[in-house]
Amino acid sequence: MSGASLLQRASAAVLAVLARAVTGVRPIWAGTSPNGPLRIYFANHASHGDFILVSTCLHPAERGRTAAVAGADYWNAGRVRRFIAGRLLRTVLVERNWVERRADPLAVMLAALDAGESLIFFPEGTRNMTEEPLLRFRSGLYNLAAARPQVELVPCWIENMSRVLPKGAFLPVPLLCRVVFGAPLKLEAGEDRKVFLDRARAALLALAPRKDGTPQ
Repeated sequence: MSGASLLQRASAAVLAVLARAVTGVRPIWAGTSPNGPLRIYFANHASHGDFILVSTCLHPAERGRTAAVAGADYWNAGRVRRFIAGRLLRTVLVERNWVERRADPLAVMLAALDAGESLIFFPEGTRNMTEEPLLRFRSGLYNLAAARPQVELVPCWIENMSRVLPKGAFLPVPLLCRVVFGAPLKLEAGEDRKVFLDRARAALLALAPRKDGTPQ
């Protein structure tokens, strides 16, 4: 194992301990088991800490083969962020600016899957800073599902993380969090892109707590 891999494993273990200490995060495996085949965990996105919370909920072996898909424009901005993304965290960086990009984001993600990496993926494409529970899903999830139909697509609802680490905050606020893992989805034969994305979005929304705060 390379030095970078050892550092990433150690960092993941430390972050998992810290995340549990701050959030008391509790995984709810409502529709699938913790162990499974190659997966794309697709989740709602409102905080930079979202992928850490999902990763924390995974078993150590699964955590060790799971990388978060993140925007290269953010994580390559400055030496500190580049070091965190490249050396400490397991990230697959994709270029979101289609005018200036040098690599196709889909090709980058498919290469990670083909190398045996599960992915943590945010189909909204950016953090949701609105009052809506979910933004419209972009095409990335559909493109991944069409290109690698054997990969399980597991919806994950992250609860409370936007309050633990709101935009602009450096230190987290201790609050209880949950990550609810739903039943895996697959792209149906001949399924239209919009139909699939609407179905995936509905599956994720179904895992959110009711308005009174109780689980679904």
